[in-house]
Amino acid sequence: MSVQKHNLLYSCVYEKERGNEQFVNEHALGIILSGGLHLYTNNGTVTLKKNSIGLIRRNQLAKSLKLPKSNKPFKAINILLEQNALKKYAKINNIEKQNSYKGDYMIELTRDVFLKGYFESLLPYFNNLQKLTEPISEIKTMEALDLLFKVKPELSNFLFDFKDPHKIDLEAYMNQNFTFNVSLDKFAKLTGRSLATIKRDFQKTFSDSPGRWLTKKRLEEAHFLLDKKTKSLQRYI
Repeated sequence: MSVQKHNLLYSCVYEKERGNEQFVNEHALGIILSGGLHLYTNNGTVTLKKNSIGLIRRNQLAKSLKLPKSNKPFKAINILLEQNALKKYAKINNIEKQNSYKGDYMIELTRDVFLKGYFESLLPYFNNLQKLTEPISEIKTMEALDLLFKVKPELSNFLFDFKDPHKIDLEAYMNQNFTFNVSLDKFAKLTGRSLATIKRDFQKTFSDSPGRWLTKKRLEEAHFLLDKKTKSLQRYI
């Protein structure tokens, strides 16, 4: 079960569950309340345990595997730090224009007792969603940003770099990330291109259209994995 109200999301899963492949459009701050999570992104893989708190950067491709443990469900809370809220916060607090962020795609904040207390303050709202109004959500978002920016000012470049991804090597990126089942316009954004430009660059780079190339690569990958699994089974026969 997942419940989302405004930019706040609560998850409670009793069986192992793969999340939908998705494009992480906004920064997300989250905590694992119970169970564990394997998070696969285009920048690497992270395993999160109970009480883990993490901040993941926007413009990521992600897959997740939610893992209940010891007959207890997987539970987590996430808050999306949307660009409009960040720009509003930056204006109120006179935060200067930031350089392009070049650091880690995910920041671990597990030991921050203030953030732990912040997430505990959100739990009653998910037991009474009527109380989680839009003004309350905005207040809680500003509170989260206060904790992140004022307690850890070194995160300012992570949070307040509003630039879109710059144009990167299409061949290297697509060969690394073709297994993510997201739309072409998302691939375009992640490689710093317009939809028209990525189609043109695909033709130049791969001598094929994006749709045909992606289908071919995914079929090749599926055949490779099937063959690998078959050979592995044959060892035990």
